[in-house]
Amino acid sequence: MAHPTAPRPPLRRAPLSRALAATAAVLAACAALGGCGSGGSGGGVPSSAASASSTASFPVTVAPQNGKVTVARKPARVVSLSPTATEDLYAVGAGKQVVAVDSDSDHPSGAPVTSLSGLTPNIEAITKYRPDLVVASQDSGGLVSGLRKLGVPVLIEPAAATIDDVYAQIDQLGRATGHGPQAAHTVAGMKSAIAGTVARTGTHHTGLTYYWELGAAPYYSASSSTFVGQVASLFGLKNIADKADKASDGGYPQLSQEYIVSARPQLIFLTDNGPSDGGQSPKVVAARPGWSGIPAVRENQVIGLDDDVASRWGPRLPQLVDEIAEAVKRADAR
Repeated sequence: MAHPTAPRPPLRRAPLSRALAATAAVLAACAALGGCGSGGSGGGVPSSAASASSTASFPVTVAPQNGKVTVARKPARVVSLSPTATEDLYAVGAGKQVVAVDSDSDHPSGAPVTSLSGLTPNIEAITKYRPDLVVASQDSGGLVSGLRKLGVPVLIEPAAATIDDVYAQIDQLGRATGHGPQAAHTVAGMKSAIAGTVARTGTHHTGLTYYWELGAAPYYSASSSTFVGQVASLFGLKNIADKADKASDGGYPQLSQEYIVSARPQLIFLTDNGPSDGGQSPKVVAARPGWSGIPAVRENQVIGLDDDVASRWGPRLPQLVDEIAEAVKRADAR
């Protein structure tokens, strides 16, 4: 499901400088991503990491948004009230400890989905699952204080503001559940995959403009200051929403249809194409009054992203980067 708090550029060089250009791109990507890992794409966990996690020592203290939280012993019953946290927990190997997830946690498919809500949490309903650790993206309805009175630690892991925030949250959840090595392996794999994609695609696509659509009628977008905007900036893309962004918008300005049409973006990314998010599509966009003349529409460069991947900030981030990279390469080939 698309959400504005989720989560969010091509020069060909002469043959003699191609190797140097590739090396420079890798280094630039590593710097932007906080360093490259030597792991793969976040697939399996080395046996040494698995062995280390089985002897993880507790108590463990981590520092989520709600301050330092100490987890006294390895949690055996974890409740996740955040779709992103659910993905993180399974990615680090804590899936067997998860006993309940909120109604929006639709990935991975085997997660124990319930009617619990992270937006309007019900303390009594949560405690029925006898959790020894609860993870959420926000402290709503007195969640933290209510569970603290019952001796249940809560980690608040909000929407990531930077790519480093993504890695930090995965690391925290790994350590809090006794899977620190797997978390480190997951992060290393993500960094390696993203850096590879950026290196292959290039980082200096300043000539390509894009429009990131969060919602239509009214039209909401995400500027370069947002998480998804930072992701797109890995390729050097130019965001048409930046000129319309105001401090009061928090990076998510409302744009008029006239503004978008006159900006003539060369790429349009839709994160509102799911049935519950408006059902927008390249065909629907092309039928909007005046939009047929936009380069992105004319050149079939309207990309319907996976709404959930585009609005979350967890282990599937490399997939979002790949989708953006593919769009950039297609535009570059024209």
